[in-house]
Amino acid sequence: MAIGQAASRFARLLDSGVFTDWQGQNLDGEAVVGQMLAEFERVKQKQAKVIILGNGGSAAIASHVITDLRNVGGLCALTLHEAAPLTCFTNDFGYEQAFAKQIAAFAYPDDLLIAISSSGQSPNIINAVRAANDKGLTVMTLSGFKADNPLRCMGRWNFWLDSSDYGMVELGHLFVLHHITDHLVRE
Repeated sequence: MAIGQAASRFARLLDSGVFTDWQGQNLDGEAVVGQMLAEFERVKQKQAKVIILGNGGSAAIASHVITDLRNVGGLCALTLHEAAPLTCFTNDFGYEQAFAKQIAAFAYPDDLLIAISSSGQSPNIINAVRAANDKGLTVMTLSGFKADNPLRCMGRWNFWLDSSDYGMVELGHLFVLHHITDHLVRE
C-alpha cells in the first residue's frame, strides 16, 4: 500500500472515531477536548496528578504524552510502567493486578487516569480502571478493535476506533492525545 493510500485510510479511521460516555452515549469530540483541558486545569489547581497507562506501543504513547503534559502543561504526569516498581508489583500481585495495586496504593480522587488499550481487553488495564473508578478518579479510555470491548464503557470519556490494525489504532490514540495536549499553553 502506498503512503498516500495509508494516509487516506488513517484519515478515514480518525473521522470515524467515536467519543462516548460510560453509558455508551455519543459525545461531541471537540466538547470532550474542552472538557479534558478543563480537567487538566482542575488537576493542576488541586496539585493532583495525571496517570497514563498502556502496554507495549500504548505504553510508549503514555510515556510520550506525559512528557508533553509536564513540559507544555506544567502538570504532574506519570506512567506506572517504570521497570522497578512494575516488576515489584507484578512479582507480588501478578501482571493483571500490577497497575491496579499501584493505583490503590497512591492514587487520590483528584487524580486523572488515562487508560490506553488497542483491544480494550487488557486485563491489567481494565483492573486499573476499576481501581481508579473505585477511588473516585476521573477516567478517560482509548481503545479500538471490537465495538463492545469492556474498556469502552469504563471512563467518563471513552474514545474508540473501529479498526483491528494495531498500528492504525495506536497512531489514532497518539493523534487524539496530541490534539488535546496541543491546546495546552506553556506558562
